[in-house]
Amino acid sequence: MTTGGTQPAGPAVAVVVARQGRLPAGAAAAVAEAGGQVIVVGSGAEEAAAALTAAVSAWWTPATGEAGPAALAARLVAVLTPIPLVILPASPDGRDLAPRLAAALDRPLLAGAIRVRQEGAAVRADLLRVDGRVIVPVESAGPVVATLLPGGPAPAPVGSPPTLTPLYLSPSGPAQPDAVRQPDPEVLALIEPDPATMDLADATRVLGGGAGLVPRGADDEEARAIFTLLAGVAAALGASMGATRVVTDAGWTGHERQIGTTGVAVDPELYVAFGVSGASQHTGGLGHPDHVVSVNTDPSAPMTARADLALVTDASALLVRLAERLGVEIPAALKEIRV
Repeated sequence: MTTGGTQPAGPAVAVVVARQGRLPAGAAAAVAEAGGQVIVVGSGAEEAAAALTAAVSAWWTPATGEAGPAALAARLVAVLTPIPLVILPASPDGRDLAPRLAAALDRPLLAGAIRVRQEGAAVRADLLRVDGRVIVPVESAGPVVATLLPGGPAPAPVGSPPTLTPLYLSPSGPAQPDAVRQPDPEVLALIEPDPATMDLADATRVLGGGAGLVPRGADDEEARAIFTLLAGVAAALGASMGATRVVTDAGWTGHERQIGTTGVAVDPELYVAFGVSGASQHTGGLGHPDHVVSVNTDPSAPMTARADLALVTDASALLVRLAERLGVEIPAALKEIRV
């Protein structure tokens, strides 16, 4: 419940969980889908709300800190009950909070949507299923909670900073049935994920490799070794490793590392592309990184044109030199290759 000031109203609102002022992947898309209205909760909520260029009106919640999803859901019920469509980005925190909100609000959950919209009294959504190969259209006659997958076109900035309003929530929400009211587990510590193994969609730094990273004349073993080296260099830089579809289809790295419209959608702060030409299938899942570096021998490649910094040079040779500088072990399969 609010204790003063305005609060969201209208057909839709996004709910975004921030951590230390950082926004999750897909936050801007969720805000745009909600018509520019957003509630930002979590630590550093005010800073994160101010950074949402797709927002028109942003409410931020002081003092929620690292409150668990059950506690947040209980506190948000009174604010969200009048709003028919509540949208969360399908980030780890969003996927954790959304079902609890749906249960607390007694609404269906439309999980994994690529589009969701209010049309009159109904809500229509397109849900992605079967590892992204099937789109299932659904319709709900009443209010819903939905999670929106990242990876669509980045929404255009609204042109002016959002109106920021503090939203004071009561420490505990209204009474709820025992089936809904579940305590959060005790948090002993928050451990940052390992960039080498974390969900690629949540990585803030990504080193991507394309077919152009494989040394000329290399066999499959050597090609796999160059991507093992790319992963090692990425880890040394606090980044995650990604790849194009050509690379994953060839079996040089796992399909979970594939960036693109048929792979993982990312939106990192920094993307370094080694030997990536920049085909639309790949860049369609790339989002809008703050900084792009391209390493490619082709000065006219689309990725080169998109880059903030373009290095026209041999990608595999540069990667090996970078590994040497960082003290990353060169795989044995590459030691006989002249790069």
